[in-house]
Amino acid sequence: MRATILHAPGDIRLEQVPDPVLLRPTDALVRVTATCVCGSDLWPYRGINEVKEPRAIGHEFVGIVEEVGADVRTVRPGQFVIAPFRYSCGECAPCRLGVQTSCVLGGEGWGGPDGDGEPTPATQAEIVRVPYADGTLVATPEVPDASMLPSMLSLSDVMATGWHCAVSAGVREGETVVVVGDGAVGLSAVLAAARLGAGRVVAMSRHETRQAVARDFGATDVVVERGPEGAERIRELTDGLGADRVLECVGTGESMKQAFDSTRPGGTVGFVGVPHGVEVPIGQMFRSNVALAGGVAPVRHYLEQLRDDVLAGEIDPGLVFDLTLPLEEVAEGYAAMDERRAIKVMLTP
Repeated sequence: MRATILHAPGDIRLEQVPDPVLLRPTDALVRVTATCVCGSDLWPYRGINEVKEPRAIGHEFVGIVEEVGADVRTVRPGQFVIAPFRYSCGECAPCRLGVQTSCVLGGEGWGGPDGDGEPTPATQAEIVRVPYADGTLVATPEVPDASMLPSMLSLSDVMATGWHCAVSAGVREGETVVVVGDGAVGLSAVLAAARLGAGRVVAMSRHETRQAVARDFGATDVVVERGPEGAERIRELTDGLGADRVLECVGTGESMKQAFDSTRPGGTVGFVGVPHGVEVPIGQMFRSNVALAGGVAPVRHYLEQLRDDVLAGEIDPGLVFDLTLPLEEVAEGYAAMDERRAIKVMLTP
């Protein structure tokens, strides 16, 4: 099969690799219908995360089950399935508590060793071996129409991650919510906040195309300023107080500071951006009683709910995909996202 390999910063190649096979009776093989490039993939692509040797990359996909192990009960060949960006057993204590990203058997995620040390393929590829298929994969009642494919794919990461940010922050009906970050996760957080009933949703964005998606998702206001000017603009919109909830969806020190500076006393910052150079302002938190909640999103915990919302036509998170390319053009997909020519790129094998 073909799979995407990151050789060095800026060096993405599609290469022939061995087809995966079932290794255990709890495995499934899924032929990828669609995968995508994530903002977190850009950290190693840009050299911010060290790239020591060539490695497979990618952690989001949907597809059709081709084969299952003898012990798999919840999915069968021919079904369309959504895969979270981390696989999980579904049976350990963290899984039962809804924190599947802390599964004791979950391994290091796609592209790394599984819980027993066996290699797993990354997902910007044609076929993926899924460990613990029953605890990981979520099927749809039937193969969805092609028009729903982007939204289904968004559930494997960005929509569920934006949802986790809003839920962790405790967004309530009628509140004012500010979203820091206008990438796919930030835009999904806008949609999540609106869906949870926020009365005012402020998207911090300087890019017109992303502002348009944010408004489609329910943003009532857009703030283009950053830093102290951005925080002051938020206070102007909130009678000098600050937002009830601020959703940090970037993962930099600057974005975290922006989030705390934009939150009212007693409010909450939700965070899902992968932290790079972030320091939590504990003194500011203490003085203002501002809480911090969030972390890596347990996508599997939210998948059934979000799947049903998409199937019912109640949300359309697939709007974050504004460029679709064949898998052989994966290098262009990375370049487009790196250069901010695309919000999020869908790849079709």
